[in-house]
Amino acid sequence: MDGIHDLGGVQGFGRVQHSANSLSYKPVFHEDWEHLGYSLLFLGAGELGLFNVDELRHAIERMEPRQYLVSSYYDRIIVGVASLFVEKGAITRQRLEELAAGAYPLALPLGPGRAANPPAIPFQRGERVRVRDEYVDGHVRMPGYVRGKYGVVVHRTTHEWPFPDTVGHGLPSASEPTYHVLFTTHELWGDAADTGTVVVDLFGSYLLKA
Repeated sequence: MDGIHDLGGVQGFGRVQHSANSLSYKPVFHEDWEHLGYSLLFLGAGELGLFNVDELRHAIERMEPRQYLVSSYYDRIIVGVASLFVEKGAITRQRLEELAAGAYPLALPLGPGRAANPPAIPFQRGERVRVRDEYVDGHVRMPGYVRGKYGVVVHRTTHEWPFPDTVGHGLPSASEPTYHVLFTTHELWGDAADTGTVVVDLFGSYLLKA
């Protein structure tokens, strides 16, 4: 789905503000409550097996846009996890709001996912490919700025993962490798862009032979 959470960002919001954190605890979590989202994630996805990480990503994508914009990174994780706990039946919304002492906004309703469509023959290193020019209503791990663009495969992973557009909606999916695809900046953003290249990690289901 296209939105403010797209991996490539959205125009009109300026530069991303970021800080370089170390591996120590305190620079990562700035407030004592911020670890709660990850604690609940490990409980729900790991210990209880209620959902997977792609479902969490999509729950965050399904947040009401104004709520998403005013929420911090850790706020979004908590809202996403809380939404999944309610959707999976681990807690009722009424009980959640009793514990929160008031109304608690959750993600918007879940829509249908889509099946994977991997290539019949795996792409090879050096092969020219084109990213599928398609718009997806649900979860997708393909940044919008590569849609319909041409690139060259520079690596195919040996490990395989379930297709996020499917498992992000709680549906079963076969696993497939991902491909590191090299794009020129001129291909992505036109002749006015600075000369350079960008490598994007993409599932085979997002790619076609050029």
